[in-house]
Amino acid sequence: MLRRALQQRLAALTAVVLLPALTLGASATTAASADESGSSRAAPVVRTDSGQVRGITADRADRYLGLPYAAPPVKELRFAPPAEPASWKGVREADHQSPACLQFQPSGIREEQAVSEDCLYLDVYRPSGTRPGAKLPVMVWFHGGANTQGTGVIYGGGSMAAKTGVIVVTVNYRLGALGFLAHPALSADTPGGSGNYARMDQVASLQWVQDNIARFGGDTANVTIAGQSAGGGAVCDLMAIPSAKGLFDKAIVESSQCLGSSPATLAAGENSGVAYAKAVGCTDDATAAACLRKAWPNTLIAHQGEYLGGSKIGGSFMPKSLKQAFDDGTWNKAPVLTGNTRSENRLASEAFADLTPEGYEQRVRADYGAKADAVLKAYPLTDYTSPWDAITQVRTDAQRACSHQQSAQGLSAKTTVYRYEFDDPTSPTLYGFAIPGKDMSNAHSAELAYLFDFTLGEKPLTARQEKLADQMIRYWGAFAHSGSPNTKGEPSWPRYQSGSDWQVMQLRTAGASKVITSYAADHHCDVWLG
Repeated sequence: MLRRALQQRLAALTAVVLLPALTLGASATTAASADESGSSRAAPVVRTDSGQVRGITADRADRYLGLPYAAPPVKELRFAPPAEPASWKGVREADHQSPACLQFQPSGIREEQAVSEDCLYLDVYRPSGTRPGAKLPVMVWFHGGANTQGTGVIYGGGSMAAKTGVIVVTVNYRLGALGFLAHPALSADTPGGSGNYARMDQVASLQWVQDNIARFGGDTANVTIAGQSAGGGAVCDLMAIPSAKGLFDKAIVESSQCLGSSPATLAAGENSGVAYAKAVGCTDDATAAACLRKAWPNTLIAHQGEYLGGSKIGGSFMPKSLKQAFDDGTWNKAPVLTGNTRSENRLASEAFADLTPEGYEQRVRADYGAKADAVLKAYPLTDYTSPWDAITQVRTDAQRACSHQQSAQGLSAKTTVYRYEFDDPTSPTLYGFAIPGKDMSNAHSAELAYLFDFTLGEKPLTARQEKLADQMIRYWGAFAHSGSPNTKGEPSWPRYQSGSDWQVMQLRTAGASKVITSYAADHHCDVWLG
């Protein structure tokens, strides 16, 4: 049922791409999100390197929306490093958000969201009345979406800015093949190697922050990079990318782990890219680069599954994975706040919705082989409300929870780490992902609606959930200020380190958050890491 709905959504997005998205330029706008709804007034004019901008003020936060940090990556700039944005005369009205970047899979945005290849824009949120020279900490947010979908425009930062005195910057970056395609012909004219255009966009956005954020009242010496899921992976990669050195000071990694398997090599990506180019009609290696830059976007999307996605290591832009750079001491060291949701794999698990008790055992034995008996003993059906509930927790622990713990422990050997688990059994899920009759609380991405004025949530937060949201915003804001999430009036959050029983802050609704030492036992990590 959900798979069919997602296919229908992809068809709807494709229809958007065919006409309006390709004609949207730097002045393109989308309907104001909930974050910009309600009464507002003009915010002060700020001068950027490209020209003056005037934002809007609402709910105690100034918003400067749709600011270009790079030139539109179209025509000869498609499959190329980000270029400097054009400048303008006069005052640009920064009161509407940009389109999302072209989507290579459905579900990362709502159906009505405009999309375009011309999408390298960011939004700046600051406490209302902030002046140049205020030197407020800055948090730069990179959205998730499997590197194929999503957008920064659905993460309103107004509440965090107003409540914590942090300037929040949310960023669009290229997705899918446009962000991650490697090919020998593209590498030949891409300094640093192809396959990392999205990461180049992210570095460019951080450079924009260094060049401009002081005029908004930000402190260029106190920048936190943050992201969730694929955005968390971006944060991990930025800690390994040499050109990102000096562009940030702290890191927040949500629902992603930094020291696990390495990204693909540039060589492997190029091999995959040759096959992808031929699939989209670019069969002559000598003219492949020019052909790819002229290809119809829907053709690129149609062959999304035929190239090697994600970051590529081996070129001068990203010579090493974070694990390699971490081990040899060449990484961009930073304090880290990291964690995950209690039941990550409830999201996108509709295939198990009708699992029977017999099917549960069969699935476990098929997936885990010699380990199956230990898994069935650790996760008896009597402990769960349904086979679906059991299998999604098994897959959460096997694929995410314990590897995230292992990564955080590794990081803690060389830097300050604070670890959390989001565990609100009442939390809503993402728009479009609810499964009738199934508990979707604590699924992957559940925490996002608590941190941002998030427009992809299934439903608004309740008063009890808002209390947790306020607490989390203050923790995240405190970390951006000082590198520690501890803040007055909230439960003390200890460092995550050996010798302290690996203490984890469990974030629970209605002020019930507490420190736990049972995380490994709760997720049966002895089964998965033993």
